[in-house]
Amino acid sequence: MNTNILNTDVQDFILKNISTDILSILLKRQLFETVSNQELVEQIEAKIRCKKKLPLWYETPRIFYPNKLNIEQTSSEKTARYKANLFSGKSFIDLTGGFGVDDYYFSKSFDQVIHCELNAELSKIAAYNFSMLNANNISCINEDGIQYLVNTKSKFDCIYVDPSRRNEIKGKVFKLEDCLPNIPEHIDLLMEKGKVLIIKTSPMLDISIGLKELKHCKQLHIIALNNEVKELLWILSKSASTLEKITTVNIGVNEEKFEFSPEDIQQSRTNYSPPLKYLYEPNSAIMKSGAFSLISETYNTPKLHEHSHLYTSNVLVDEFPGRKFTIDKTTPYNPKSLRKIMGNSKANIATRNFPENPDQIKKRLKLKDGGTLYLFFTTDIENNKIVLWCTKTG
Repeated sequence: MNTNILNTDVQDFILKNISTDILSILLKRQLFETVSNQELVEQIEAKIRCKKKLPLWYETPRIFYPNKLNIEQTSSEKTARYKANLFSGKSFIDLTGGFGVDDYYFSKSFDQVIHCELNAELSKIAAYNFSMLNANNISCINEDGIQYLVNTKSKFDCIYVDPSRRNEIKGKVFKLEDCLPNIPEHIDLLMEKGKVLIIKTSPMLDISIGLKELKHCKQLHIIALNNEVKELLWILSKSASTLEKITTVNIGVNEEKFEFSPEDIQQSRTNYSPPLKYLYEPNSAIMKSGAFSLISETYNTPKLHEHSHLYTSNVLVDEFPGRKFTIDKTTPYNPKSLRKIMGNSKANIATRNFPENPDQIKKRLKLKDGGTLYLFFTTDIENNKIVLWCTKTG
């Protein structure tokens, strides 16, 4: 951690050049005696990535940034705030602290927070930034989190861990045993040391696989941000023998939340219907949960087809957790006639249970992205390929 980066003249340069072409900075002669141009660029690139994702860090003076990969991998402020609001207590420990965004928000819910980070540089950066953010109840420890738990006599109200996938399984379906730390291997230690264990995983983890690997999983939160699933949050407790609740949340302008139990899914039934006046597309968190029949039953919105995952009704259901559209007309899928009508015009294309993807359709019909028209290419209950011409509503 080159503390010369925090000098006033260097910080002023970073602020003034936040929109400057990075290459032009790299090609200049060295601008500061104690800070390389490469270090300046790394600070600028990381800071830019924080503007929307971590606005508090971006707006706070004299924050020190790690490399941009650390910023890409960290939680956003919005998801961190959501998680921190779920729990409170006296003692909290994060075994894989990283840049420390989650810990900053958990420090508002717990009296004392311990941030464990194996990377010495990142541990120093997090500790320094916590001081700049006045998060004075966070202690940073440069140590392997699991080893710290083994050695300490302390127990915690809450243990938090964000295991990372090993490089050799990149792009593959993975299990928690493929991650570092290996949660299933250390589960007894974790449950002994903490009243509650929170595990954050990538949304790529298959839910059924996760439930098989984790004993005592009480709750699962599927967290989406602006309709993109960002993480799965597994809540474990010694007293739990089975999964009690699944919560899907889509954080955006408004927060769409839908809660249910595994039994609710098993007992739910789906009605089917041809397209009616309104069309509904569930948000990505619900799509990840697989609660397709339950959504239909809960909001009295029949599905168009078993595998389409699109819903319809004659009365607008404002509280439906997802996008809502008015169906202006429904037509059979006929590429030749559609090309004549739509050639070189704009539309927003979506496909559900359809043999072609949006890019193939845009190319075939010579369509450009954008505009107010939404075209859904899907299959109806009679297995006909249809096009729903819609405008956004709600």
